[in-house]
Amino acid sequence: MSALFIEHFDMRQAAGGAARIDIGGVHFSMAAPGPFPVTITPHMIVLVRCPASHTGLAALEVRFMRGDEQIARNVQPLSVEPGKFGYNLVQAELTFDEPSTIEAHCRVDQGEAIVIPLTMTPPADDSPPPAAEPATGGWTGTPAEQSG
Repeated sequence: MSALFIEHFDMRQAAGGAARIDIGGVHFSMAAPGPFPVTITPHMIVLVRCPASHTGLAALEVRFMRGDEQIARNVQPLSVEPGKFGYNLVQAELTFDEPSTIEAHCRVDQGEAIVIPLTMTPPADDSPPPAAEPATGGWTGTPAEQSG
């Protein structure tokens, strides 16, 4: 299982009928949209692989925690064809009284949870971000044109 906070996603079909999920705006932090307190409803996509030996029916539970306090919870049915991948979209209304982090604890059928943080930082000023330094080393270009 994997989960990400996202701004948008698109489904498309590739050659041979293979499914593609184009995910955009992946984030683990954001500037408050205004003075605190702020309430947001972030989008989370949860990707799940169903073992071939499983029925394909389960429950997806996401608990949004601030420290030991549960501030929101989302439970929904999960249906994935055995041996395949599937996804569910999760939303919760989250209130931040100050800059802090809320963690989304995601699990299937009471299994082990994975934890995805979302940190709210102070509101940004309106000045443009500093220019990015050119990348050195690492990968550049598209996957077919990797260098470095």
